[in-house]
Amino acid sequence: MFRKILIANRGEIAVRVMRTARRLGVACVAVYSDADRDALHVAVADEAVRIGPPPAAESYLDIDAIVAAARATGAEAVHPGYGFLSENPAFVEACEAAGLVFIGPPAAAIRAMGLKDAAKRLMEAAGVPVVPGYHGERQEADFLAGCAAEIGYPVLIKARAGGGGKGMRRVDGPAAFAAALAGARREALASFGDDRVLVERYVAKPRHVEIQVFADAHGNAVHLFERDCSLQRRHQKIIEEAPAPGMPAEMRAAMGAAAVKAAAAVGYRGAGTVEFIADATEGLRPDRFFFMEMNTRLQVEHPVTEAITGHDLVEWQLRVAAGEPLPAGQADLAIRGHAFEARLYAENAEHGFLPATGRLAVLDLPQDTARVDAGVRAGDTVTPFYDPMIAKLIVHGADRGEALGRLVAALARCRVVGCVTNVGFLRALATLPAFAAGDIDTGLVERVAVELTAPAAPGPGATALAALASLGLLDAPGEGDPWSSLRGWRTWGEARQFARLAWRGEPIEAAVVVRGRGRFEVATAGGTVAVTVLGRRGHDVRIDLGGYVTDAAVVVSAGEVAVFLGDEAPVFAVPDRLAGPAEEGVGEDCVRAPMPGLVRVVLTDVGTAVAKGDALVVVEAMKMEHTLAAPRDGVVAEVFAAAGDQVEAGMMLVRLEAAGDA
Repeated sequence: MFRKILIANRGEIAVRVMRTARRLGVACVAVYSDADRDALHVAVADEAVRIGPPPAAESYLDIDAIVAAARATGAEAVHPGYGFLSENPAFVEACEAAGLVFIGPPAAAIRAMGLKDAAKRLMEAAGVPVVPGYHGERQEADFLAGCAAEIGYPVLIKARAGGGGKGMRRVDGPAAFAAALAGARREALASFGDDRVLVERYVAKPRHVEIQVFADAHGNAVHLFERDCSLQRRHQKIIEEAPAPGMPAEMRAAMGAAAVKAAAAVGYRGAGTVEFIADATEGLRPDRFFFMEMNTRLQVEHPVTEAITGHDLVEWQLRVAAGEPLPAGQADLAIRGHAFEARLYAENAEHGFLPATGRLAVLDLPQDTARVDAGVRAGDTVTPFYDPMIAKLIVHGADRGEALGRLVAALARCRVVGCVTNVGFLRALATLPAFAAGDIDTGLVERVAVELTAPAAPGPGATALAALASLGLLDAPGEGDPWSSLRGWRTWGEARQFARLAWRGEPIEAAVVVRGRGRFEVATAGGTVAVTVLGRRGHDVRIDLGGYVTDAAVVVSAGEVAVFLGDEAPVFAVPDRLAGPAEEGVGEDCVRAPMPGLVRVVLTDVGTAVAKGDALVVVEAMKMEHTLAAPRDGVVAEVFAAAGDQVEAGMMLVRLEAAGDA
């Protein structure tokens, strides 16, 4: 086994690798950019080396800097994690040239599977079923449009390099093909440095089912069963599970055999995942699955496989890279129970899952009831430079129903303040009847997106707690100093105060009457609530709401109050009474950057007439493209950005005016 390794990554996966390495007595070296100087993975590591400024291209993608860091610290091997350089064969070769062991597959295997078109041709030759489509070298737009017509709409345009949904577009008809192709090419070039694509048939009810494989240098290869990753948004996974619901034993065996055959075809070594698309229009059948791609690295969702098999896949990676044989053979592997993983992101689900940034004032996750793989702590900042994942929650149960119940309970205990997250969306998805029944496919989230992301108005109990907190009244009755427990006290008469809040821009006024120590009545337009504070510790508060005793959490931060009560987690704004009136007359006339990012394309000019919904600007942030549309009909009066500009959140990009004003 190695004495010291360098982890060429950041965040959650770097911390995850270090956890296993430490258990095996292996010292760990971290690398970091200037944006990550105080990051968790740096604090956890035995040593850490700065490799450059915040942009990934100048730090985490800098092969020379990472190899130099490994050599300077005496590391014997490099673990690439996932993303960044994990599937870059040039990085593998640079490590080997420097005398370092790359903890992953050979460069030749990565090259063979790195381009989707070539990989599919290789799989066809190896007898692995592939999705019908065009996987060739020709890239003329007219030719690809002709291929799409031959395949039959709808089709998928997919970047031939990379993954994660980047450079992927569904096209429903010929009129939309050219724009979709251009967008896929831009995103592919920005993400992978390669704008070439392939075109495939779109499967009507697709299930995304993948097989975990492992191979060593001694000729051994196994699969560790399947994961179902069908719950996706923007072609990126949200909740994964193992095993796949409704998977027949015959199909599991066929997929496992095909995955091992795929790995053998490229001389694979280490951990890899063979991804298949299954046509589930008539349920899962062994004759209806097709090879999509092979991820030549450890997957984000590997913990669910660990949960159902009892094996640490990072330990397997280290042992195989050190020259040891696989820790287990196929006959030794079995499925035990069921597991789910939910990805907690800093993103706004209601607004197209736009990535968010911000400082995590509170990050309280259910460490006692779920496995939590996180790369950040309370007080850390989610920046625009990297993927916005905050943590992964992994649960395990004896069967799918038990595991799903634990997932729902774990999500209910997530408390994040300071950054918009997808926790509410995950909770809605986990309780969706179709999901509970296992009736899933990759289009499910899109079909019910409005239902899953619609904000529920806060109830009177949550509003009352926010009102009390905004006035500084939400303290438990004191046992000592009487003055500390007489919040709202008056010499005579009823103590009445008024709290002013806002939820999603809608003003809320609450009248608060103090009835005694820790006892209040809070009246709003939604009714009157009696609140008794029974105890408080930090953000947690024990309350009696008119005879209903429960626990809640209330967090007051700059200009906001967040309330966690039952299924509710509203965030209220507390308006500054001394602030002047907001800027008027610019609401629907302005298109602003929703987050810091890079302007990729400006699709309009001054004087152009546009209709509501027309695409105006494409902004890239956190490795994804976001198309900003006209909020209403009008004429473009001003354009404030050009392709290549770096913009900040809230920056005005385009201003519209009414047609008559032009």
